[in-house]
Parts: sequence; C-alpha cells; structure tokens
Amino acid sequence: MSYSQNKNYVINKFKDWGDIVKREFPIGTDKSINVFVAYIDDMVNRTMLEEEIIKNFIVNVRIAPPNEISQIDTFEYIVNGGVTTADIKEAENIDDAILEVMSGNTLVLIENSNKILVVSSKGFPKRGVSKPETEIAVQGPQEAFAESLRINTVLIRRRIRSTELKCVQKKVGEISRTDVAVMYMENTADKRLVKKICNMLDKIDADMIYDSGFLEQYMEENEYSPFPQMQLTERPDKVAAELVEGRIALVVDTSPFVILLPAVLASFYQASEDYYQRWEIMSFIRIIRYISGFIAFALPGLYIATTLYNPSMLPTELVLTMAAARQKVPLPTVVEIVILELIFEALREAGTRIPASIGSTLGIVGGIIIGQAAVDANLVSPMAVIIISITAICSFAIPNIALVSAYRLIKYFIIFMSGIAGMFGFITALMAVILHMAGLKSFGVPYVAPFSGVTEGRYDKLKDTVFRFPYKNRKKTYFYKRLEEDADEQ
Repeated sequence: MSYSQNKNYVINKFKDWGDIVKREFPIGTDKSINVFVAYIDDMVNRTMLEEEIIKNFIVNVRIAPPNEISQIDTFEYIVNGGVTTADIKEAENIDDAILEVMSGNTLVLIENSNKILVVSSKGFPKRGVSKPETEIAVQGPQEAFAESLRINTVLIRRRIRSTELKCVQKKVGEISRTDVAVMYMENTADKRLVKKICNMLDKIDADMIYDSGFLEQYMEENEYSPFPQMQLTERPDKVAAELVEGRIALVVDTSPFVILLPAVLASFYQASEDYYQRWEIMSFIRIIRYISGFIAFALPGLYIATTLYNPSMLPTELVLTMAAARQKVPLPTVVEIVILELIFEALREAGTRIPASIGSTLGIVGGIIIGQAAVDANLVSPMAVIIISITAICSFAIPNIALVSAYRLIKYFIIFMSGIAGMFGFITALMAVILHMAGLKSFGVPYVAPFSGVTEGRYDKLKDTVFRFPYKNRKKTYFYKRLEEDADEQ
C-alpha cells in the first residue's frame, strides 16, 4: 500500500485509542516530505524516541539534491540520515507493524515510499530484578526473574556465555500475541524435542496467554494427571544449570516464572541451594525431602488404616492411649481426619491471601489456639491433630509447590481407600499412584527416570537424585538428552 493508505489504515485501526500517539510532520530543508509516526504513550522510551528519532528527522535530515534523488532510494536516504539507533527493521506488512506498536515499538511511515519502518523503543513500566520469594536459598545467588521477557533472557545469558545457547521467539495467543522465547543449548538439547515444542507453540489455539501457568496447561500431554509434567522456576541460576543438562526453557513475557521441560519426579526434589553447599549435608537434606514427601500424602491414610482395621500393628500402650483419648470424640476417625485436613487447607489458603504482616498471626491462631480448643472441646483427638500437623510440616519441606499440590490431592484418595479397606486399601492406593507415575511421561522422558530404565554403564544419572555426589566423582553427562538416546537404543 502507499504512504497515504498505510497512514489511514493505522489511524482507523487505532481509532478511539486514548493512549496512542499519532503525528505527521515535515522533514528536510524545504519541508517537502512528510513522516508519520505512531506509538503507545508510556510503552516507549520517550527520551530515546524524541532525541534519536523525531529530533533527527526534523533537524538533521537533509533531502538529497534533485540530481541525486533518482539515484538513491528516498526511504534509505532518510532513514540513514535520521535514525541513529541500530535496532530498526522493515516490517513485511502494515499489520505486522501495528503488532510491533502494541509491543512497545514505534511505527514510521515516510512519504513517497511504501516501506514501513519499525524502531525498537520499548520502555514500558517494569519491575526490576528482586529476590526469589517461592524458592528461597540461604546461600547462592539472590536474583529472581521479572515480568519482562528481555530481562529474563539476559539473566540467563549472563550465566551461560556461549554461542551454543539459542533463543527462538514465538508469539502465542490470537489476541494477546504474547512473546514466548524457546531457549536451549544447541549441543546438548534434543533437536527433535525442540522442533516438537516449537510446533506445539504454533498450534496453540487460545485467545489470551497471561502467564506461564496458562502455557503449561495448554502444552501438558496428560492433562488429567495430578502430577506436574513441566517445572516452573523463578531462579535464573536453576534455569542456566538445567539448560546445560539438556533441558529446554520457555520464557513467557509478563511472567516471572520460566518453564523447564522435560520434567521428572527427581527434579522437583532438587533445589538450587543443593549445589552451593557440601555434598554430605545436601544429600542428607534430600533424604529428608523424600521421606517428607512420602509422609505428606501417606501418613493420614496410614493412620486410618492402622487404627481402624489393623491396631495390632501398633504397640499395645500406644493403642490404649489413643483409645482413651478418643472416648469422648463423637466423630468417626475418617471424618475427623478429613475435617482437620479441610480446616488446614482453609488456613493455608487464607494465609496466602491475607497481608504478610498478619500472616504469622493467623498461623498461630489457627494452628495452636483453634487446635487446642478443638481438643479441649472433645471435637477431635490429640493424635489426629498431631498427624495433621506432621503432614503439613512435611509438605512444606518439598521445594516445589506444584508437586505439593499433587500430593494434597493424592492424600484424599489414599484416605478414602484406607477408610474403605484398611491396610489393603492403603497399599492398593499406593500401588495405583506408583503405577500411574511409572506410566507417565514428560515429552517422551519417563516420569520416574532415572530410577527406572537405567541401562548398564549409565549409572552416573543416579548421582544427582536422592544423593548429590561430589562434583569430582560425576561425569559430564547430559541427563535429559541421554535419556532420549536410551529410548532409541531400546
């Protein structure tokens, strides 16, 4: 389209936009050529735009003499004389240029030319780099991702100074057109998986992608499984380490969380701090995490199974003490446990929503005063309160909130089965969970790897699971890529 057609098209598209800036002004010594610019107010760096673009167009550009105007393209002549920033490009069509304007860039149209110039001028409000809030580490880097795509990719590149680190950018969402960066190491990531992920992003049929959590739900292969099949993290150091291992990162604009895939169960028990302290203490802490993870979903069901159906499994003194404590409790054991669990879920949710200044007060009131009052009123037994408290504490020992959420749902399934069939129901429910995990895959990688399917000579994969072996004893292996190679060999 011509200059006037493009200008009118832009004006009509941005009709009734109170925050759009549209201006046409003449340039050159004789003011014979007009330039039209359009940008969204407060989404651009106005200082850069006014000093480097508009001022240069008006003051510094000189139109070529008549004897040279036929020998040089007017567009190229004006751009080279009036644009001093290097980050410019020519848009393929006017719709692409409008999309760039909505992303914070500036559209420039030049009279007597049908070309469309896009100048990078992003300067919208954004939060700076702050400390992690959900993945706190006592020792190690104290940087977290922000809501800006470019800030997040820079934080990753700062840690991986290699040309092997690739970044493929996509736009997802029919309306939002959210920028998503696919980052991977060319020499370690599985090329088939990278291609598959890019194809999945292109095929997502969604109007809006607000956050990485939206993207995760659109991309997961088994949406009916309670277990997370992708890992979200707010720590750049963790993403950099996992990229070197062969994983792929999805950086979503407007989201402070980066998606890592594939994901296996062992990866959700690992924290960044594991690698900043000595291997002995961190191996011990990992063992604590695995035990806590089992207790977090199994202890209430195990308590119901043993007290209702198999009390002979417990010491006689303990059984008599528990029976004496329950003499005046009117509720059945299963109902008692479920009610206490639901009350704790309500307390957890309330503690998340209320201001931080009174969050600790709520925990004290809910956990101690209400619990003690319920025991004194003979509504629940002291042992039930202890069981629920231990379960809650163990759930907080798991470093990934998505896995904790999965365990919260599984816990009720095990309680239900234990209440119906006792220890047989407990074992059946536990086996059902294990079989489900054994059959689950995350983008072709078994969810329980490397605990299963480890071939001879590949035991180095186990040196960073339950235990973290010393760095000198670990070979330089690319865990996730070699898992794919194992599948091909089998």
